[in-house]
Amino acid sequence: MKINVVMVEPEIPQNTGNIARTCAATNSKLHLVHPLGFSISDRYLKRAGLDYWDKLEIEEHNSLKAFLEKYKPEENNMFYASTKAQHCYSDVDFSNLEEVFILFGKETKGLPEDLLQKHIDNTIRIPMKGELRSLNLSNSVAIIVYEVLRQGGFKELKEISEYFN
Repeated sequence: MKINVVMVEPEIPQNTGNIARTCAATNSKLHLVHPLGFSISDRYLKRAGLDYWDKLEIEEHNSLKAFLEKYKPEENNMFYASTKAQHCYSDVDFSNLEEVFILFGKETKGLPEDLLQKHIDNTIRIPMKGELRSLNLSNSVAIIVYEVLRQGGFKELKEISEYFN
């Protein structure tokens, strides 16, 4: 299964660097939707991604509108991660999908409200204690990406450590 992690207007370079590292480790494609709250050459972004940048498939988009015009939601398996979502991420059956797009919003505001309302049936959330605002964005990406991979049987990923062999 091909996983596309879509970061809509990310603001914190360290989060995006960590997400890039997760994408590289899971063979997921990273989409960065502008405007970004930092420069792609930001040292914090590069440091968080360490030496994984050359192992990462990355695509940039000028705007959310441009991304949605290129990858039409009605033609692709798109899911929208939000604390306001109706469905738990683990209740979605990703196992038979060939490709999936998971959109994450900016750290301070999340995804646009109108986008969530338009695609309410494909919104997903991570359960957490009620009075907390949200998890760290890079942690949220990792949780959902690994659930998609788990449902797909971790195909093409190394599951056995060489340490004890």
